[in-house]
Amino acid sequence: MGTKLVVFKGKKLRRTLHNDEWWFVVEDAVPALIDSKDPKQYVQRMKQRDPELGK
Repeated sequence: MGTKLVVFKGKKLRRTLHNDEWWFVVEDAVPALIDSKDPKQYVQRMKQRDPELGK
């Protein structure tokens, strides 16, 4: 299993292959997928709404 860095729409995302599935770092993926002026705040609200994500 190795960690890789990919470029998605010009943004760098950390990822790793685990059990034949790609897992991405949420803090990297959210800004690449949404149009937000403050993606860190968006991620914090997601973590508050979903305790599992906050782990």
